[in-house]
Amino acid sequence: MPRTLFIDSTPDIDRVWKRVHGPADIPITVAMGPVSEEEVPGKVAGYDTVINDATYFSEPTLKRCTGLKHIVFLGTGAASFVDLAAAERLGIKVSTIGGYGDTTVAEHAMGLVFAAARHIATMHGIVRGGGWRPMQGMELRGKTLGVVGLGGIGREMARIAGGVGLKVIGYNRSPVSGGGVPIATIDELLAQSDIVSLHLALNEGTRGFLDRARLERTKPGVVIVNTARAGIVDEPALVELLRAGRIGHYATDVFGKEPPSPEEPLLTLDNVTLTAHAGYNTPEAAMTMYRRAIDLAAKGWSTP
Repeated sequence: MPRTLFIDSTPDIDRVWKRVHGPADIPITVAMGPVSEEEVPGKVAGYDTVINDATYFSEPTLKRCTGLKHIVFLGTGAASFVDLAAAERLGIKVSTIGGYGDTTVAEHAMGLVFAAARHIATMHGIVRGGGWRPMQGMELRGKTLGVVGLGGIGREMARIAGGVGLKVIGYNRSPVSGGGVPIATIDELLAQSDIVSLHLALNEGTRGFLDRARLERTKPGVVIVNTARAGIVDEPALVELLRAGRIGHYATDVFGKEPPSPEEPLLTLDNVTLTAHAGYNTPEAAMTMYRRAIDLAAKGWSTP
């Protein structure tokens, strides 16, 4: 039986985890995070399987985890936290969990659309600070939402958006049935969309997908929503275009480094809405994800 460590739980996670992990399941040691990269090898020592929420496993770190055989990543974006190529070279299996929270993440993305369109977070901060500034926003009905990536979350986003009166168009990197969503090329989508919502997995084919050239093809004043991964967007170009007002607003749940450092440029901008990588975080989605993580850990690293 694999010896399994949940390396970086949190009090919020643990409350739900205890409802899922039962006496009939494999034993799993639960440690509280966050965990710095320097601490990882010591934490992992004696375990062959690690369940990972948000701990970084670079190639140097992986090389020091000599007994590690399997990382079960809580979510789909393992590439943001684990050097997948290095893990493969070292014979460390990396399992991911998808489809556990399509509705939950799409609802969060739509919440970011509303917040960005009506400057909710900005006005909240002003009012909390004793000020008063009624800000003019965007009425969503009749506007165009471009959904980039028509997997489970993207399709849910399209469904929710249609219900609030948005005109939805979609783009997918590979041929896919749009489920009633008109399909456009990426250039067509960027040119037509008042709001662009990103739902791509991060891999070598999508890293920097929204580069400077594509960002400059968007409609002036566009709102960009990112509940996928930060690496999909060329952040230096994005920040420059936000500062110039060419991009109207960036609402993101994801950062290149999480939590972001105090030097993160997005923290200095007014035309952003920022949340703490919580799009997946409801009890309903979390229970499904943790159940699958336990089952994957139980299967071990040798199962194809």
